[in-house]
Amino acid sequence: MAQMLKNTKAASVSFKNVTKIYGKTVTAVDDISLEIEPGKLVTLLGPSGCGKTTTLRMIAGLEMATKGKIFIGDNDVSSLPATDRDVSMVFQSYALFPHMSVLENVSYGLKYSGFDKEETRDRALAGLDLVGLKGYDNRLPSELSGGQQQRVAVARALVLEPQVLLFDEPLSNLDAKLRRQVRQDIRDIQQNLGLTVVYVTHDQEEALAVSDRIIVMRNASIAQEGTPRDLYEAPADRFVADFIGEANLIPCVIDSVSAGIAEISIGSLKHSLDARDLSTGPALVAVRPGRIDLAAKAGKGMLAARIAKSTYVGNHMEYTVEAEFGLVFAVSENVESPFETGQDVGLGFAKSGPVLLPAD
Repeated sequence: MAQMLKNTKAASVSFKNVTKIYGKTVTAVDDISLEIEPGKLVTLLGPSGCGKTTTLRMIAGLEMATKGKIFIGDNDVSSLPATDRDVSMVFQSYALFPHMSVLENVSYGLKYSGFDKEETRDRALAGLDLVGLKGYDNRLPSELSGGQQQRVAVARALVLEPQVLLFDEPLSNLDAKLRRQVRQDIRDIQQNLGLTVVYVTHDQEEALAVSDRIIVMRNASIAQEGTPRDLYEAPADRFVADFIGEANLIPCVIDSVSAGIAEISIGSLKHSLDARDLSTGPALVAVRPGRIDLAAKAGKGMLAARIAKSTYVGNHMEYTVEAEFGLVFAVSENVESPFETGQDVGLGFAKSGPVLLPAD
């Protein structure tokens, strides 16, 4: 089964100036263009109401674009119904039939795809084997855990050998430990079979963990797209910086720029970093909690600060730190000798990590 799926040609997905309007006034997706390469896992990430699920449903053919063109491979599918698009979708609710066995659930779509009874069974069993559920074929969905039910839903989609596989918030009903396990299962299957996957989530950690590329959406438009590392380390603006992982957004002043390096002031603290095409004047610096340096004393290149709150969370400490420019959130892996609430400390920034952003 795995080899058979590997021979299936994964397709690209293209949106060209696509808009979706509900009624006359509600714009769910506003003139977006995007390219998803074949064999890649691309995540649509954003807060509720940003347009990511509508975008996914337009790929599936469950919603039709109001304007623009949608291509799967070289085929314009803009006006094709869902049944003619050669895509499969794994829903948030799993959508399993409770009265059918696991094998019957996985076989359901195959019965309408021209396969005879024997081949349908063989493919369904192979699909269950692929997702680690060999021997579960006679169980009912109610006899499975949430993670196992999700794997059944994945197997049901995989056995159809779609050109594009779609996931709509697939892990939202699982607890934290299961989410980590199942997301890795999905990623492993995608990479092993070379599938084109479009994945929707609002969970930033999930997106960073599974994606080749992430498309961040905001207010029905694309805010930024790139690799997980690109978005985490070089966000385009304050929205992306704050949404992709936590970031402290600290007002600063760019004092000078030379050879692409900005000299900035954060209160009385001076720091040098990539200017990112910004010029002198007010700006923001985005600093991840792990890129804030804390010391028992304010040494050279540090500000005097105070621990406003100290929290032990097992494998690291979390600190709210009060400095002259306001409060910041910091984390430290040093749990053996933590700082205490009310303690005076020195605060600085790691040499790499802080990122300049426009002030707006």
